[in-house]
Amino acid sequence: MATNGVYSELCGLKREAATLSSVAHLLGWDQETYMPKGGTAARAEQSSVMAGLIHERETSARLGELIAACEEDKDVQADGDRAANVREMRRDYDKATKLPGELVRELANTGSRAQDAWKAARKANDFKAFEPWLTKMVDLSRTKAECYGIPDGGELYDALMDDYEADARAKDIEAVFTPLREKLSALVAELLENGTAPDPGPRKVRVPQAQQHAFGLRVIEQMGFDLKAGRLDTTTHPFCEGIAPGDTRLTTRYDDDYFMGALYGTMHEAGHGVYEQGLPKVGADGEPSDVYGTPLADSRSLGIHESQSRGWENFVGRGRAFWQWAKPIADEHFGPEFAKYSVDEVYRSANVVERSFIRVESDEATYNLHVMLRFGLERAMIAGDLAIKDLPGEWNERFKDMLGVEVPDDARGCLQDVHWSFGLMGYFPTYTLGNLYAAQFFEAIRAETPDLDDRIATGDMSAVLDWSRKHIHDLGRRYTAAEMCEKATGKALSPEPLLRHLEGKLKPVYGV
Repeated sequence: MATNGVYSELCGLKREAATLSSVAHLLGWDQETYMPKGGTAARAEQSSVMAGLIHERETSARLGELIAACEEDKDVQADGDRAANVREMRRDYDKATKLPGELVRELANTGSRAQDAWKAARKANDFKAFEPWLTKMVDLSRTKAECYGIPDGGELYDALMDDYEADARAKDIEAVFTPLREKLSALVAELLENGTAPDPGPRKVRVPQAQQHAFGLRVIEQMGFDLKAGRLDTTTHPFCEGIAPGDTRLTTRYDDDYFMGALYGTMHEAGHGVYEQGLPKVGADGEPSDVYGTPLADSRSLGIHESQSRGWENFVGRGRAFWQWAKPIADEHFGPEFAKYSVDEVYRSANVVERSFIRVESDEATYNLHVMLRFGLERAMIAGDLAIKDLPGEWNERFKDMLGVEVPDDARGCLQDVHWSFGLMGYFPTYTLGNLYAAQFFEAIRAETPDLDDRIATGDMSAVLDWSRKHIHDLGRRYTAAEMCEKATGKALSPEPLLRHLEGKLKPVYGV
């Protein structure tokens, strides 16, 4: 029979593991931002040692004993929050104990080294230089999946996808992606063949990095990102790292000739950031909360996480109401070359649809096609159906089939994303799941706040943040993603809200 003391001990052990994880996150963030290149080898060893220590904590016999005791305790199981916490701890523990410590350390060491190899290869447009590192990461990822075991009715890739979206199955994802791809491809064709493209002038205004950074900070503060508990830096590939309570790091990248890429990348990462800051990690006194380190203070899934980033980036940032508020501020930062354009011209330019090469800079209509490409490729790599040496050619062929353009080089092809370099296999499908969730969530937000656009136009974005805090952030992992969606919107997840959103916005923009 467990006691409150046993439950407290269990949470204490999880908190210690989370504290160690926060150090590992800090090492990773530093490697991607300020670490000198000469530190790569030592950082790989540091990351490997930290991964091993964390794994030992997360798989200790004592932790398993405490979880089992709490599962048998009637008082714990009668408390909804504590029961949910123990349920998720059991799930995490059972998965973690299937992985040998040596494999965990090797994944961390190789991933750290492979990231730097990827950066150099991308810059030099040299896939051959990255090929051995990708080969090793795929082999290690396959070994990891084999340790987990193939889920019932699934495939090896599902075991990896489960790390990011619990209980997801590739065949179910494919069943959603295939008709969605057809509808999106038809929409893109209709817009580009029958519509009138917006003037791209506003998005091509040259803006120096310093001005972009200042404007970006102003925008993310308006979104509700707390810069006293976070920061914004630059890196090769934008990301957000929720390092610890009160410490959330965002990164972005700048191009003087394309400020919208940085703006929407920054808003995207800040969407992740406000989720991290909204999780119940920090108590009222500013100290780490009682549940820090437990599932109740953790994000639900990558699909839900992406719903927050894609929601802010697209459903707020690419809206006319946003530019009604942001345009005068952007004019101050960007100067007369930008100020000459109207709010409507900037809004329309922010919603240009084009068959472009870079996923993180793509528009809403084509973005999911980029994701589907990667989903198919990494699924084939894990299954052994695609040799790593053949990845560039297969990428280019599938890209042309999906988006209708020839890929000019590997830097704008299979080398553009950082994810595979540190073993994030099974991650990419969550981007499209995030778009689906975001569309459904925003329909619910608009139903609850009919004057949402009027509010955003004045700079008041609190309705979006408040709704998200209540229905997503505050809940941690209390519910499954499917349960969270249904409780928040009254409906199971569906692709229809996303299609309604895209058609309802883009057809008027293109005059179709």
